[in-house]
Amino acid sequence: MDPTIILLLAVTAALAGFIDAIAGGGGLLTLPALLLAGMPPNMAIATNKLQGTFGVAAASYSFHRAGQIDWSTLRPAIVGTAAGAVLGALVISHVDASWLRPIVPYALMAAALYFALAPYLRAHAPRTALPARAFAIGLAAPVGFYDGVFGPGAGSLYMLAFLAFAGVDLLTATARTKVLNFTSNIVSLAVFALSGQVNFAVGLPMALGQALGAWIGSHVALRHGAWIIRPLLIATTSAAAIKLWMQS
Repeated sequence: MDPTIILLLAVTAALAGFIDAIAGGGGLLTLPALLLAGMPPNMAIATNKLQGTFGVAAASYSFHRAGQIDWSTLRPAIVGTAAGAVLGALVISHVDASWLRPIVPYALMAAALYFALAPYLRAHAPRTALPARAFAIGLAAPVGFYDGVFGPGAGSLYMLAFLAFAGVDLLTATARTKVLNFTSNIVSLAVFALSGQVNFAVGLPMALGQALGAWIGSHVALRHGAWIIRPLLIATTSAAAIKLWMQS
């Protein structure tokens, strides 16, 4: 691939990493960019996992250092996410998963509506957290499966799951989302790498951009909290839904 195109992809990945660290949805920039660069769909999905893994790893580390992640509470969700992602990556390697595409826009629009209405809902309704095992099986595993199959918008779905069913605040949900997003990315990446579908020559420069953008974005999120996270969540999830509707 032309070095200029690789440089542009790396810049795109940096912007995506910044957005992803705060609100999720960075894959909606990077995956179409890889496809526009002429990469075959299966290789684009696999390479997108490589660069995205570096971004969520950098963001997860920043939130961990800030004390925003309770690993003992999150452990069952991590296991559920990993199991779902392995199954999803295996499915996309052997089966046409296009049937998922029409469902995703509706899920993302539901997420956007929830983020917009969240302050009202919290003020007028009791918040009940699901038991950790139920959350892992009923929510983390299915989103992990989707992330293994396709990916873009998975961060927003993790975020919605935490806000609606884990009884945590927005900043905590953001931190935990990065951990689950990293889990599903790294597990599905391993499956794709073993099948030889990852383009490392393109993915590694993008990974450096992702890591830089995610490091900056996570620090912005930690400093400004819900004030900046909520508007970006609504914007990115709505954009994801519209984009996928147009493609379906």
